[in-house]
Amino acid sequence: MKTQVYCLKLESKRAPEFIDITQQVRDCVAEAKISQGFVVVYSRHTTAAIKINENEPLLLQDMERFLEQFSPRNDCYRHNDFSIRTVNMTPDESPNGHAHLQHLLMGTSETIPLIDGNVQFGNYQSGFFIELGRPRSREVMLQVVGE
Repeated sequence: MKTQVYCLKLESKRAPEFIDITQQVRDCVAEAKISQGFVVVYSRHTTAAIKINENEPLLLQDMERFLEQFSPRNDCYRHNDFSIRTVNMTPDESPNGHAHLQHLLMGTSETIPLIDGNVQFGNYQSGFFIELGRPRSREVMLQVVGE
């Protein structure tokens, strides 16, 4: 059994933003030279998700609207009340309660099978890093495992 680890560095420009990382995943798998196994694609953030879905512009707009309807950015969240919140505060803290709640629907990782060295995305499937919070630098970890 062999394991290779990669880190993708991303820069989001807005939120929500669906960033297609399909080709980066394929490139890392090719570099790993693992024929049979799987790749785990993992977001290192609680306000950004990893999902597989279709990369179709109107659908992406629908998904953005769905996330906003589920947990509106401008709604009232106790997490955003910095006058009472005392835990996990940073100097650049932003009001991002909506993004944490949206993340509950999305998830942190996806596991994708590798067969004959190929990532097994379906015909219309793409891998997405989804920015839910605000534009900034982000990291996605890939762990390619197999033989």
